[in-house]
Amino acid sequence: MPTFRILIPEDLSAAGLELLSADPAVTVNIHKKLPRAELLAQIADYDALIVRSETKVDAEVIEAGKKLKVIGRAGIGVDTIEVEAATRRGIIVMNTPQANTTATAEHTLAMMLAMARNIPQADASLHRLEWTRSKFMGVQLQGKTLGVVGLGRVGTQVARRAQAFGMEVVAYDPYVSEEMARANKITLMELDEVLSQSDFVTLHSSLTAGSRGLLNAEKIARMKPTARVINVARGALIDADALYTALTTGQLAGAALDVFEDEPPGDHPLLKLPNVVVTPHLGASTVEAQRDVSMQMAEQILDCLHDRDVRNAVNFPPIDPLALPVVRPYLRLAEKLGALHAGLLEGRLSRVEVEYRGSDISPHAKPLTVALLRGLLAPVLGVERVNYVNAPIIAGERGIIVSQAMNLVSSDYTNMISCRVTALSDENGEETRVIAGVLFGGHQPRIVQIDGFRIDAVPDGQLLIVSSRDVPGVIGRIGTILGANYVNIGEYRLGRTHAGDRAMSVVNLDGVVPEYVLKALRDLPEVISVRQMSL
Repeated sequence: MPTFRILIPEDLSAAGLELLSADPAVTVNIHKKLPRAELLAQIADYDALIVRSETKVDAEVIEAGKKLKVIGRAGIGVDTIEVEAATRRGIIVMNTPQANTTATAEHTLAMMLAMARNIPQADASLHRLEWTRSKFMGVQLQGKTLGVVGLGRVGTQVARRAQAFGMEVVAYDPYVSEEMARANKITLMELDEVLSQSDFVTLHSSLTAGSRGLLNAEKIARMKPTARVINVARGALIDADALYTALTTGQLAGAALDVFEDEPPGDHPLLKLPNVVVTPHLGASTVEAQRDVSMQMAEQILDCLHDRDVRNAVNFPPIDPLALPVVRPYLRLAEKLGALHAGLLEGRLSRVEVEYRGSDISPHAKPLTVALLRGLLAPVLGVERVNYVNAPIIAGERGIIVSQAMNLVSSDYTNMISCRVTALSDENGEETRVIAGVLFGGHQPRIVQIDGFRIDAVPDGQLLIVSSRDVPGVIGRIGTILGANYVNIGEYRLGRTHAGDRAMSVVNLDGVVPEYVLKALRDLPEVISVRQMSL
């Protein structure tokens, strides 16, 4: 029987430790607050590493872990783990995204109630032997509107609990279907509508490049002066300076914050405001949540080490290892197709239809669809939340219909993946987009179709997707604007319907295009739309 050694340099609940220790093939070593030098010296002897949020598992640590097979994060975020470095080494990285849902939802309601009834302020006053009831007049939840930004597991649980208080719930989440929202008695709206109509706004979005500073000065200005904000998700979702200004000028009535962009936040001015309730990142800090996190991680680690199963892996597709060398490049292609759809998507995702053409890829349709869904969902929901295991579950939770078709024969290319995505919006109704891709030379992803445009584009790095009229001079004018603003073009690929009609350009760039340059491009009379994205 093979034996395994597991290193745990942080606190893990006794329930999980007992599960690990009960396995006769496992030796568990607990070294709390292990200095980095000792971690680097010891990690070479271990098959598995279980961490929480304090231990930084960077490329140096991963390289030193010569025997490492799996790194487990007892929690959700994997930002302290260099996943790409682990992937290159063939090390599985897994987390436990479901275990703290109840604890976080309950803490959100606790923060909302504490803020609405001024409980922390009243408690502190009475401890000072004061009796000033009139200073702490609160508001009721019943009859108020709760706006939920991000309707995943936690957001949905918060909505259900708020409804029990007699609150009306509206929500913004472009990845949730109308049917799923109606089933939970939630009204879907655009973000600005949610902000303008809500008495309380609670944030449950993942932190991505697009959601950082989601609640900024412009968005806060749309809210009622009597509105209150709750954040038990990620601190960087809110522009803290804009929030401080709003709370001190009467633009907002209050805020309840469990998370901060920098933790601990230090001497931040928000901490001194009387209309702010704060806790030190306690969203998942319950005995039950910590127990569940530790037990789930212990079970996952043992199943992985014994080759029984791999669950909640952020970098490991569920594929037969013997087929992986053949399928891996197509996984990358499928993920790029999904990410490209995400960058072009408008409205709420409703349906995903994938067709596989060719004998090499048709037998592997299921993992390829999972990879495509991961690429489609991760830009909005966050890479740490969407992986090859849970992407179909997340799509199902949001009412997204996913279908796949296989054809062993491909008329255009030896093997091709084609994906049709349907999205719904109040403004445009139903919108459908088709993107297809192939591999050149067996490993180089190429986009060969975007809607009705035939094209040969590299889906990698910084991209501009430009829709324009097919008239002389468009390419030159686009290039002139980019060049004048020191944005270098790597490749420029163009497809068109027919001469004089419409054209689609995919421009590979060496850097990010500033917003004012994008505006200049959009102002060109021949240009219909411009999208920037990073793949």
